[in-house]
Amino acid sequence: MVKKTFQIDEQLFQDAKTDTETIRQGLQALVRHAAYERLRALRGTEPDAIDVARRREKPAARRRVS
Repeated sequence: MVKKTFQIDEQLFQDAKTDTETIRQGLQALVRHAAYERLRALRGTEPDAIDVARRREKPAARRRVS
């Protein structure tokens, strides 16, 4: 078990459901953001990469209203 001391805005903390859940969700958001930034930093770094064809659904046929 780890004990830490945090300084958090009182109003923000009162709006939270539970202390543990608040900290857990905050840490998950930070981890997701860091992973996103790492992926974003790789963008365009492989000049010999082949463009990947993407599958898209065909648009629905339009009906004519007479």
